[in-house]
Amino acid sequence: MNVDEKTIRDRSTDAVFERGQNYRDEGRIQRLDRFDDLVTAAVRGSNLYDVTVEFGGRSLDTQCTCPYDGGGDCKHVVAVLLDIAANPPQDESEAIETVLEDVSADDLRGFVRDALAEHAELREQFLARFGDDHKSVEEYREEIAQLFEQHADPGVYDAIDFSRFFEIAKQYRNRDRYLAAATVYRAVFEEVDEKYNWVDGAYDHYARTIQTAIEGYADCILATDPTPEEFDTYAGVLEARATSEPPINSDQFWRELDNLEERYNE
Repeated sequence: MNVDEKTIRDRSTDAVFERGQNYRDEGRIQRLDRFDDLVTAAVRGSNLYDVTVEFGGRSLDTQCTCPYDGGGDCKHVVAVLLDIAANPPQDESEAIETVLEDVSADDLRGFVRDALAEHAELREQFLARFGDDHKSVEEYREEIAQLFEQHADPGVYDAIDFSRFFEIAKQYRNRDRYLAAATVYRAVFEEVDEKYNWVDGAYDHYARTIQTAIEGYADCILATDPTPEEFDTYAGVLEARATSEPPINSDQFWRELDNLEERYNE
């Protein structure tokens, strides 16, 4: 966990750094856990936001579910990084590894079954990593639509956390199941684009979500080495969103479509 105050300052604006410092001093970090090189935390702001910090050698990858769209890290990430720098959290993976060495295969299988029975999101990730089937675009879109329904509040719409879907897509990509991953990405950008009138003040958050999804979709499509006919079909999905009404996010889709065609023709 090699991070210091100078690094944190360099990753944020002066104003955001000061707010993050205040957040930590005010005790707004509700939870902070470490597993190997991954730190997860919950920080109380206007809502409770989930923060992830992943250390990889000299790199540092941070994410937060808040709608911040300024330069560098947000105040919630800054608060967590400052806490890590001041008091590096204990690595829970070491204890887990020790226990795993003594657990029988049958006991471990039973534990996994019980955990999967209780947690639907964990089941999805398990099937994405080890299963041979996947949901359709429509099924994923329905799940995302339900998230909007659950988070809707007249006049105030929270920034919904879509990390679960991106994690599922990541699991598929790790197994070279690029079309399955593309299905997840497509469901995200199509449903979020459809909900243009739901996003209110958190528009920047949703614009970033769409961008992440269409970039992931494009990468997966190219990874399949498609024929010209297949490419036209996949590219047509982006074109359909680019030409949909109203054209709230059209520029994003046109840009990625141009990039996709350019990369395909290289």
